[in-house]
Amino acid sequence: MQSGAPAFGTPEYMQTAMITGQLTRRYNVPYRSSGVNAANAIDAQAAYESVFSLWGAVMGGAHMLIHAIGWMEGGLRASFEKMVLDADLCSMVQTYLEPIDFSQDALAMDAIRDVGPGGHFFGTQHTLDRFRDAFYRPLISDWRNYETWDEAGRPESKERIVELVDELMASYEQPALDPAVKDQLDEFVQRRKAEGGLVTDF
Repeated sequence: MQSGAPAFGTPEYMQTAMITGQLTRRYNVPYRSSGVNAANAIDAQAAYESVFSLWGAVMGGAHMLIHAIGWMEGGLRASFEKMVLDADLCSMVQTYLEPIDFSQDALAMDAIRDVGPGGHFFGTQHTLDRFRDAFYRPLISDWRNYETWDEAGRPESKERIVELVDELMASYEQPALDPAVKDQLDEFVQRRKAEGGLVTDF
């Protein structure tokens, strides 16, 4: 209201997402929400505003999430680096929403009894069977201790994001597409560019 520019990922945006969810349940209609932000750079603002938006959508009970990958500057542009960041954020939220396994095996009751007070679990079969995939493995976060991270040159999240983008771009294989469909898409893009709008790099 102060500038006319839209802001996303704000506390008000979260409230709106949750209220909208309540209204859609009241009227029994599907609800789609977004994981958006107003950041201009891949920085802390881009991350925390996107997380706020995601939690608004989750707490609002959205059936579908769109505009959650790569969104920058209030939707005025997209970014490959932001796509990597958002893929990690969405994966974390998805993992959080998975039901927790409370089975006797998952709770490791037998391993707890076998190890006993003062022992450790690093060598138990229960640990050896699960340590590779028991916990979420982030695309970006660096969970090494300070000393190991320091010895590695103190890499920051932005560096890891750029590294991942480079790896993904290098390994990209364009999917098969009917030449007639490709021609139609190319024509559409060229026509829309000619009609005006933001200058693009591609």
